[in-house]
Amino acid sequence: MKKKIIKYLFILLIATPSAGYCFQNNDTTPSSIIAKGASPKLISNRFKFTEGPAVDKYGNVFFTDQPNDQIWKYSTDGKLSLFFEKMGRSNGLYFDKKGNLISCADEKNELWSITPTGKTTVLLSDYKGQLFNGPNDLWIHPNGGIYFTDPLYKRDYWTRQGPRIKKEMVYFLPANKKEAIVVDSSLQKPNGIIGTPDGTLLYVADIQGNKTYKFAINPDGSLQEPQLFIEQGSDGMTIDNKGNIYLTGKGVTVYNAEGKQVEHIDIPAPWTANVCFGGKNRDKLFITASESVYVLDMQVHGVQ
Repeated sequence: MKKKIIKYLFILLIATPSAGYCFQNNDTTPSSIIAKGASPKLISNRFKFTEGPAVDKYGNVFFTDQPNDQIWKYSTDGKLSLFFEKMGRSNGLYFDKKGNLISCADEKNELWSITPTGKTTVLLSDYKGQLFNGPNDLWIHPNGGIYFTDPLYKRDYWTRQGPRIKKEMVYFLPANKKEAIVVDSSLQKPNGIIGTPDGTLLYVADIQGNKTYKFAINPDGSLQEPQLFIEQGSDGMTIDNKGNIYLTGKGVTVYNAEGKQVEHIDIPAPWTANVCFGGKNRDKLFITASESVYVLDMQVHGVQ
């Protein structure tokens, strides 16, 4: 009798997925995200406050030490080097298809394009004559248009004079255009932003409201009404090839496309600002955290 009960329980177990595991291919369990035995590896803690990691087409990661007005490079062979200085106190970064580094240049509240040789071009300096609050984070749509957030974080180095936009909003700069469009004005303080590689969905974090929203993207670049994705805000964000969304703040929290938490990555730092995937195979999670930067080997990989 005992053997029959054990056999029945075994059949029931394999036939019915438990709450912590699912046999469907589209469900990513914690063990399938992080490489076996891997933990965050400290690369350096020499900085003042790190932000804005972005990966180029080769897998090299570029990030900012924002208070020191520096952009650093972490190469695919694990070498750390100073890339450029005096780059408008760049915050969020993202590479366009031409290899230019698009920057949220916080010093004068502008959007810049930086060539591989360091030549800068101001893409946006204001919105209808009003100063931006401070472009913070951005994502480039596959068609070349740029979505960016514009929260207000007052800086002691600001010297620009003129009327400033009162509301903190999300903007879209269409490809080859010189004027941005407001695509959302409903969030309290939009910050982290990322889109899906097919260009159909945009995720935006309201860091003050402590929520992250999902927007469907219309063909003209405008956004449909926001849908609550998860009740957690975020400073920076990224996405992997399984559709998982990575939010930052106290470490890195990972949610699948349905909004279910699948992982939390503890980082020994007061604040985790941002993340992206780097490395030759885009399978290294690069993490900017206060004075430090970390990497973590993954089983999933980034998309762009």
